[in-house]
Amino acid sequence: MNKNEQFVITINRELGSGGRTVGRKLAEKLGVPFYDKAVINALEKKFNLSVEEIEKIKGRSYTWWGEFKRFWRDTDYSNLNFAGEVEDKSSYKPTSFDMFKAEEEILGGIASTESCVVAGRCGFHAVRYHPNHLNIFLQASMDFRVERVARKQQMTSDEARQTIEKIDKMRENYVKEYTGKSRYDTHNYQLVITADGKTEDEIVELILKFIG
Repeated sequence: MNKNEQFVITINRELGSGGRTVGRKLAEKLGVPFYDKAVINALEKKFNLSVEEIEKIKGRSYTWWGEFKRFWRDTDYSNLNFAGEVEDKSSYKPTSFDMFKAEEEILGGIASTESCVVAGRCGFHAVRYHPNHLNIFLQASMDFRVERVARKQQMTSDEARQTIEKIDKMRENYVKEYTGKSRYDTHNYQLVITADGKTEDEIVELILKFIG
């Protein structure tokens, strides 16, 4: 990946590995926007997105991602309440496949217009044809993950382990169903990092050294 040209970096991670924080800090170091699940969900809800709606937006005369980007920059998406913001949400009841295709289009739109870092959301698949991309997978031992999730979410170790196992299964099933790939297949990534024994800042520095 050439950081001097428009690029996209995806951070795919195991729950409890610190991937979201690593992605945010990496984006700050590189001076580019950071997008994660919260942003994608916010855009989907705000604009009531289906693949058809995205195609309509893309067909307008101005840059289709511009409208999304303005919304993201002007909104505290971590605390959004969308009640009443869409005229008729009941008429659109997306399937999980609809949502997968919509978020794939959104991530593709992001990557085609600006350099950025994206966390999760099958990012490695969505940007696979981008000419200047880097897919990263951040993993960690179960003990590391359990300790981190328990501390962050104020859970017992047993609760944290059960949560991790449940989400691991859900994410793997989701990725396999819609991409035909395993999220654990290292062929999806150019860089795989184990978080054990490393701080988030140290992981960011490793990535920056790899980029060069």
